Amino acid sequence: MDAQQQQRQQGAPQIPRPGAGAGAGGGDFTPILTVLVSFIAIFVLIVAPSMSTLNNSLSILHQVPEGHVGVYWRGGALLNTITDPGFHLKLPFITQFEPIQVTLQTDLVRDIPCGTKGGVMINFDKIEVVNRLRKDHVYDTLLNYGVNYDNTWIYDKIHHEINQFCSGHSLQQVYIDMFDQIDEKMKDALQADCTRYAPGIEILSVRITKPSIPESIRRNFENMEQERTKVLIAVERQRVAEKEAETQKKIAISEAERNAHVSKIQMEQKLMEKDSARKQEEIANSMYLAREKSLSDAAYYRTMKEAEANKLKLTPEFLELRFIEAIANNSKIFFGNKVPNMVLDQRLLGNFLQEGVPHQEF
Repeated sequence: MDAQQQQRQQGAPQIPRPGAGAGAGGGDFTPILTVLVSFIAIFVLIVAPSMSTLNNSLSILHQVPEGHVGVYWRGGALLNTITDPGFHLKLPFITQFEPIQVTLQTDLVRDIPCGTKGGVMINFDKIEVVNRLRKDHVYDTLLNYGVNYDNTWIYDKIHHEINQFCSGHSLQQVYIDMFDQIDEKMKDALQADCTRYAPGIEILSVRITKPSIPESIRRNFENMEQERTKVLIAVERQRVAEKEAETQKKIAISEAERNAHVSKIQMEQKLMEKDSARKQEEIANSMYLAREKSLSDAAYYRTMKEAEANKLKLTPEFLELRFIEAIANNSKIFFGNKVPNMVLDQRLLGNFLQEGVPHQEF
């Protein structure tokens, strides 16, 4: 009886006494906690491979930052819903959310090896591509190329275009002659393919740093650049000397022109003085001639008047009158045989009358 009773007591469940057990609070929950932690770990490893995806899957309220738009996937399918910056709601575990930048962004591509036309290997350490995804093309771009669209059209494309450019040009052209053109060529090449296949991507600029070349070739380029610098210095010195000689020539020409101009002015001044003196002399001569002409004309007119007056006086009547007056003034008059028959010359009679010769017998 004692043995059977002991077996019954061992097989029967024991009722915990008050105050007994772990923590004096009841039964042992360690297996339950272990199972729960294992389930969470499996969920994290399988369902939520990243914290961002976990947050996006679990959260109901999410925020779209400024300069971005919100895009959504449901069951792996891209939805055509595009949200603006701000707070928005979504279904947890069913809808996934991802912010997509639609403002200017710079993609940095590093370590791009390429071989030149001559077989020299060079390496572009850094190339920056400034691009932008247009808001009205977000859905089409993500639908065709996914969230990492820039891997296809920027990172991979830059590698391809750089290798294409290097393989078609020599090291001299890539490193020196055409280096200033690589930026524009890369920009045009990227934009041409984006415009054709992904029109929502805009390539604004491409910035390329100087590539790394082998040390021996770099030293040769440095020596060549030094020699080129010396040539440029010599050319500049020659140009300066030519400019100085040209300047001296211009100064001499300017001095000669100035002296010639001064001489011309002085000569014109002397000619003007001579011309003024000549005009003064001509005026004086004209005045003298006019005065002499006036005097001669006056003398001529006076002589002519006197001659006319004398001519008027020597008339027979006037001579007879003067003869009568002369006779009247004499106290004695003698008559002879010759007097009545004598013909007296008018000039002789005039002189006779003027001189007052005493009357005598003729």
